[in-house]
Amino acid sequence: MASEPTTYVDPSEVLVIAPNFKQRLSGVTSTIIQLVPAQNRLGHRVAVIGPGLPSSLPHLRFLDLWKLWRKPEGRNGRVWHARRNIEMLPGIVLRDILRMPLKLVFTSASQRKHSRWTKFLVSRMDAVVATSAKTSTYLTVPNTVVMHGIDEQRFRPAANKAAAKQALGLNPQQNHVGCFGRVRHQKGTDIFVEAMIELLPTRPEWIAIVAGRATAKHADFERGLKDKVRLAGLQDRILFVGEHTNINDWYRALDLFVAPQRWEGFGLTPLEAMASGVPVIATDVGAFRELIAVGDHETGVLLEDISTAAMVKATTLLMDNAERRTTAGQRAIERTHGSFSIEGEAQGLQHIYENLLAG
Repeated sequence: MASEPTTYVDPSEVLVIAPNFKQRLSGVTSTIIQLVPAQNRLGHRVAVIGPGLPSSLPHLRFLDLWKLWRKPEGRNGRVWHARRNIEMLPGIVLRDILRMPLKLVFTSASQRKHSRWTKFLVSRMDAVVATSAKTSTYLTVPNTVVMHGIDEQRFRPAANKAAAKQALGLNPQQNHVGCFGRVRHQKGTDIFVEAMIELLPTRPEWIAIVAGRATAKHADFERGLKDKVRLAGLQDRILFVGEHTNINDWYRALDLFVAPQRWEGFGLTPLEAMASGVPVIATDVGAFRELIAVGDHETGVLLEDISTAAMVKATTLLMDNAERRTTAGQRAIERTHGSFSIEGEAQGLQHIYENLLAG
C-alpha cells in the first residue's frame, strides 16, 4: 500500500520549526511526533523539517529555507527548536552566519555533564528548556523546566480490559506485566527478564511481555535473554513481541508495567502506562521520581537499588495485591491528567516562544 503524501507547508505559515536530523526512531523523535500535533491543535503554527517523521506532520522543505529571511507578519522572527547537537549547530549557522531572523531554543533531557562542545552550543541558545528539575541541575545556563506530557487521547485506559487483551491475541483470563522500549542493557531489559524468571513459576496467572526492538548492535543481548527464557522453560510465559506502532493498545492490555532502566534522560514509558491506568514499578533514574507518586497517593513503586533482587521484591508487592494495583492505576490516571498532559507541555513551550518573539 502506498504511503500518504507528505504535507508540505510554506514557511510564511510557520512560527516554530522543529528540526529532526536523526533518521532512526528515538525518544526525541517520539516527543516531536506527539507534541507537534498538540501544538498545532492549540494554534501554535509549528512545522517539522528532516527525515524519520510521519508524512501527516506539517513539513518544511530544505529548498524553502531561504524564505526564513522574511519575518512573519507582526513578529520579529521565528523559533528554531532544537533537541540535539546536530540540530543546534544548523540553527546557529542560519541565525549567526546567514543572518536569518531566528530565535534558538534547545530542550535538554540529559542527566550527565555536557561536553565542551555541547556547552558551547547551548551557550549560543536564546532559551534553554530542561525536561525535569533533575535535568535542570546539569545545565550551566539559565533554563526553564517544562516536563513532557502525554497524549491522553492515544494513551487512555481500556473500556474493557478483557477485550483489549483478546484483541492482541492474549488470554483475557490472565494478568499481564509489561516492559516496553528498546531491548538493550541500558534499558534494563535483562533485569526485567531475570525477575520474571524468578517470579512466574509460582504465579501461573501472570504473563510477561517484552515489547520493543533490539537494534543490530544489541541483537546478541536480546538472543541471550531469549536463551535464558528457554532454559527456564518459560518461552510461553515471557513473550518477546517486537516493536509495534500500536503500542498504546498493548499498554491498555497490561495490569502492571515495569521500567527497569539503568540510565534514562527523561523516560516517557511510565507516563504512557500511567495514562493507560496501569501502575508502574520503576528504577530511580531519569525523571521517574518526578513522575511516579509513592506513599498516600501511590501510582507505583520506585526502586533506588537497580538490581534483580530489588525488582523481584518490588514487583511482588503489586503482583500479589490486586486491590493495590487497582487503586494505584486509578491514581495514575488522575496524576497524568492533572500534571502531565501533552497540552500542558505545549502551553509551557508556547510561553517561552512568545517571550522570545515579542522581545
